[in-house]
Amino acid sequence: MTEAAEPTPADLVAALPALARYLRPATLLHPEAGTPTAHGSSVGGPPLWPAGAPWPHCTAGHLDDAYEDVPLQDREIMETIDRAVRERAREHDGAHVLTEDEYAETRRIMNGADSLDHVNWRTHRTVPEPPAAAIALVPLARIRAADAPHLPWPDGTDLLQVLWCPNDHDDIQDERYYYGPAVELHWQRAAELGSVTPPQPRRSDEYYLPTACVLRPEQIQDLPDRDEIPDELHRAAEEFAERHGIEYHRGLACAEGWKLGGWPSWHSTDLIPIDCGACGTRMRHLLTVESGGDPDLSVGRHGELHVFLCPEDRSHPVGLDLQ
Repeated sequence: MTEAAEPTPADLVAALPALARYLRPATLLHPEAGTPTAHGSSVGGPPLWPAGAPWPHCTAGHLDDAYEDVPLQDREIMETIDRAVRERAREHDGAHVLTEDEYAETRRIMNGADSLDHVNWRTHRTVPEPPAAAIALVPLARIRAADAPHLPWPDGTDLLQVLWCPNDHDDIQDERYYYGPAVELHWQRAAELGSVTPPQPRRSDEYYLPTACVLRPEQIQDLPDRDEIPDELHRAAEEFAERHGIEYHRGLACAEGWKLGGWPSWHSTDLIPIDCGACGTRMRHLLTVESGGDPDLSVGRHGELHVFLCPEDRSHPVGLDLQ
């Protein structure tokens, strides 16, 4: 007797027709370490670019590390404070407490720094670089239209190249908090492009430099996170999933992995509607970048980066979210 196959999103929709309006096509990319050619889809593979056109650079604000030596007199003050705190901790069940004077001295010495190296006695802080200090973008993904036909391809294009700045940014999402790489989308026609060796970024975080991977695209149907659908409908979907011994989230909805299209997962936060910063339209999920695996990337707290696209105008800046 063979085991019954696990239900698919289509099976769930057949049982709950009200979910049909939420079903979206998606492509799981399944990146695997390899040697991509210019003719296939890839992550971290060789880019294509118009002959003679300049390679894109990031001109957003970048953060740099700044260090400052702690004067000997202040070092001695910090050591005295540290000894006093440890002594009080031994007398009061391990509680490390600063007096008001010690706290004031510590704040003065740190002077807004992020941390203090007690070995080399240097403070560390992140500071903005000059706006003119542009950084060459890095190829993240190249997608052929044949591998993701459901994407909103502009007329005459058959190639999407996703580039990103391999550095953290904290000022590219207007008022909404974001701390991660800047992302650009380039919808192009492959026949008009040629091989290119892009310049190396003058500075980068290693975990934003992808290992070259070939892709095994898989076409699926995807359903949304619970926060995207009415409560009653979600309860019915959960009951269906429980009857089949699986979970709705990740089992039938919000498919995991590198993904084009479909729906994003809101597993680290509640739903955060991503609206276009240029026109205010609710944006749609375009790409999920997953940490780990063969591309050997790490986004957020080793989580997922979601890239969103404005459905009204693809030239509008992308929306970004970390989960």
